Amino acid sequence: MRRRPGIQGLQKREAEKSKLALLGETVAQRDLEHMRAQLATFKQSLEEFALKHRSAIRQDPAFRAQFHKMCAHVGVDPLASNKGVWASVLGLGDFYFSLGVQVVEVCLAWRPLTGGLMPLTTLTQAVQRRRGSAADPVSEDDVKQAIKHIKVLGGGYRIVNIGNKHMVYSVPMELNKDQNAVLEFAQGAGHVTEEEVLSGLRWSQERFRLIITQLLKDQLAMIDDGAPDAIRQYWFPCMSNP
Repeated sequence: MRRRPGIQGLQKREAEKSKLALLGETVAQRDLEHMRAQLATFKQSLEEFALKHRSAIRQDPAFRAQFHKMCAHVGVDPLASNKGVWASVLGLGDFYFSLGVQVVEVCLAWRPLTGGLMPLTTLTQAVQRRRGSAADPVSEDDVKQAIKHIKVLGGGYRIVNIGNKHMVYSVPMELNKDQNAVLEFAQGAGHVTEEEVLSGLRWSQERFRLIITQLLKDQLAMIDDGAPDAIRQYWFPCMSNP
């Protein structure tokens, strides 16, 4: 018959468990302190890098995009504060604030045509033209950064993927699955016919007409009855190649 452990044995086991738990907490605390020290070192190195390469960061969009990735890896947001090295030396806060204003201006100007949805590439090109040739060039990553920080102001500004395109919303609306499918189907050519959608997506006529009516109402689609074959086309300016 197997003997059960006595009180002394149970107490010994509990003491060993307590020691192991304490050891685990000590190791975890040391690891945490080590990670904090490493992070502080990384941030210090990042500030030194920013000071050394501030001219390239401010003037070269590709270099600036890589700098943002480096910041993200160590948990630094150079746009989160107007204090410290980021604002005083790099001036990134002012840069992205001004860029955000230009993004809003372009989106508002294009809204009657796009219905509040336009390709990120088109938006970036339009913003660059608005800035003029004398201004520093901006990249799609710059526009993404600007949108990330103006979306907290409301108005629906955000970036979504439709097909293989990055699209920028500038209105507080959401596309449903069917609306998204039609826009993706129109990608490239920028237009569809009813027959193309019924055949390509295997939809019923009722389903297509319900969705296209909503897209027309939201000003994301336009009717074109001037095709040579006299077949009605539905154009989507937001999905046309620039």
